[in-house]
Amino acid sequence: MAAREYGQFCGLARALEMIGERWTLLIVRNLLSGPQRYTDLRKGLPAIPTNILSTRLKQLEEAGLVVRRALPHPERAVVYELTDYGRDLEPALIALGRWGSRTMTEPRPGETVTAESVAMAFRTTYRPEAAGDATVGYEVRMGEFTLRIQITAGALTVGIGPHPSPDLVIERRSDQGIHAMMTGAKTPEQALADGSVRVEGEPESLHRFVEAFRF
Repeated sequence: MAAREYGQFCGLARALEMIGERWTLLIVRNLLSGPQRYTDLRKGLPAIPTNILSTRLKQLEEAGLVVRRALPHPERAVVYELTDYGRDLEPALIALGRWGSRTMTEPRPGETVTAESVAMAFRTTYRPEAAGDATVGYEVRMGEFTLRIQITAGALTVGIGPHPSPDLVIERRSDQGIHAMMTGAKTPEQALADGSVRVEGEPESLHRFVEAFRF
């Protein structure tokens, strides 16, 4: 499967042979949010050439990181999803995301914000020590897309789409509403008062959300 080999008996070298090609880790990042169709992956990675996406998916399948499966009737669609082996990459991607975010302020010209990139931001900013053993569900509405966040006994899962039974719905009403709370630029009270966020549920629960996800 490896497009290039490093000729070293080293776990890191072997990992890079499997996932070191351009776009590969971003495909894995997107699939962390759940199974996706080819068209979903194209939408979440708008700059990727179609031939590269097809090649990378084939390479990930050959490496045992991704599988294809057909959805049951009436969907009639094929989706790609991570195997358990592929999902084992999540801690490494979270660590890389945290490291890379140190240099981020505002999006550079031409950079897009996708549902998958925001989902990854919630994974990298999650503070399990603040969440403790809580079990709580959030639905975060970002305008163009919605994310579902579930914390179960302190364990985090993030997906794309509405939450089936959220304890709190948080809706972004301005570009910096949720981001400003997560960076500490605004308190939850300030964000609610100036209308940059709106909630459905107990407003006090917004404090718990902000404590659990902080840049």
